[in-house]
Amino acid sequence: MVSIKDIPREEFILPGNAACAGCGDTLALRHALKALGKKTILVIPACCTSVIQALFPYSGFNVPIYNTAFASAAAAASGVVAGLEAQGKTDTNVVVWAGDGGTFDIGIQALSGAIERGTNFLYVCYNNNVYSNTGVQRSGATPMGAKTTTTWTGKQEHEKLFDLIVAAHRPVYQATANPSYPFDLYDKFKRASQIKGPKVIHILSPCPPAWQYPVQDTVKIGKLAVETGDWILWERIGEKWTISRPSRKYRDPAKRKPIEEYLKPQGRFAPLFRPKRDEEKLKEIQEWVNKKWELLFQAFGEPVDKL
Repeated sequence: MVSIKDIPREEFILPGNAACAGCGDTLALRHALKALGKKTILVIPACCTSVIQALFPYSGFNVPIYNTAFASAAAAASGVVAGLEAQGKTDTNVVVWAGDGGTFDIGIQALSGAIERGTNFLYVCYNNNVYSNTGVQRSGATPMGAKTTTTWTGKQEHEKLFDLIVAAHRPVYQATANPSYPFDLYDKFKRASQIKGPKVIHILSPCPPAWQYPVQDTVKIGKLAVETGDWILWERIGEKWTISRPSRKYRDPAKRKPIEEYLKPQGRFAPLFRPKRDEEKLKEIQEWVNKKWELLFQAFGEPVDKL
């Protein structure tokens, strides 16, 4: 794993961007761009990042950006790749940076087509569990029990298993990441940049305004997602996959923290605890955590120690 002395000092996320304090998205993008380097083009659909980048004619990002409609990010990226290849330029990282609304829901058809065509690009979904930019409405990524502006008493359904949907498309590289573990995130983006073909990285992106926790707790909340086993860090190249180091000890359910330790600090899960504890729903969510691990092993088989 990379060490802090290996991280480039050059910054691609600049002062003056419009990110909220404690934004997990911007933290993840900062380290991702350090791994990808200057020869990167971001394709950004409607999402928080399209606002964070700042307003025309200024930009808070030090790489080229192509803004596109909610549904078309992967299709637009395919066009960028084709244009670069027509010019003989094969050393540029074309990266979609999209939220869960534009990935799990509105943009999934374009993503499916781009992977099926074998497009040489990296698709990144930063998952803050809601349509945060448009008013914190529920998305297909919103977990059970979470309060949003369209689920006032808490969402009643579990989130989509997006990673398994993507895995069925057989991308050449697939991984999950979390800005609370920046070295792991950096390593995965560096590795992805060196592989040709369709690649997908799914990032948990804690969001203070939508998740309702103090802005200084973003890293803490991200780590609790891993320590409770709710967010599994892993990586897959071809048919081989591995559980990433921060998640390895949590393969054993006995070593995971209770899911309540992740849920309770977030105001969005207040309906689970007030006016009285919803024991039945908390038990179901805890069982869902265990089920997600089981389904990952069923889909991928036994992990290797190292890719």
